[in-house]
Amino acid sequence: MNYSELVEVADGVFFVQGAAVNWVLIREGADLTLIDGGYPGDVTAVEESIRAIGRRPEDVRAILLTHAHVDHMGSVNPFHERYGTPAYADPAEVAHAHREFLDQLAPIKLVANLWRPGVLPWAVNIVRNGAMQDVAAPHVQAFPDAGALDLPGKPVPVPTHGHTAGHTAYYVPAAGVVITGDALVTGHKIVSTQGPQLIPYLFQHGDPADLVAAVQPLAELEADVILPGHGGVHRGPVRDAVAAVHV
Repeated sequence: MNYSELVEVADGVFFVQGAAVNWVLIREGADLTLIDGGYPGDVTAVEESIRAIGRRPEDVRAILLTHAHVDHMGSVNPFHERYGTPAYADPAEVAHAHREFLDQLAPIKLVANLWRPGVLPWAVNIVRNGAMQDVAAPHVQAFPDAGALDLPGKPVPVPTHGHTAGHTAYYVPAAGVVITGDALVTGHKIVSTQGPQLIPYLFQHGDPADLVAAVQPLAELEADVILPGHGGVHRGPVRDAVAAVHV
């Protein structure tokens, strides 16, 4: 098993913690929606997590991306090549997924921060897990502008543009769950703080106040389970979690 935890947080909603990033499976009948896909080195772990809940990788009807960073894109191309799985993102994130531009941590910034506690071992781990691989995915498409998607679990995209131009959370109303990607995390390998917070300083682009503003739409959701891209499950009203976030 190449993931550290797999837990059913609500009926048919499964949270999986990989070595350095998380992904989510939503099961409806025999079909699945996969939200995010780990690093390139996590593909086997993603497949194992699917089999662990009694389904097959072929049962994934689509991959939804919170955003197009390499640690969330790792399974997108392999699943498309092996199983014909389509992938979707916010319209503002599609060009990023196609790698018409790259909006993520620059190597020079990483090198400049290797002296900080926890950064070097984290960096070594993610490089081993495929962080330097090209994950350009020209088949990624834009999902419809609004409303629940016609996919298992009927996830509803919630724009949380800030960490990237088209970053998106996904709300599962029937389960009271929101998948927050990197807009709202509960921890990270390079920090010791736990609980709802912004992604650590190293991965912030632009004004941190804009990142706080980006998560405010989550406060309107009737959800009490937060599934972040980094950190563990958080239980409690999402509006309270958003209120606790600060620069």
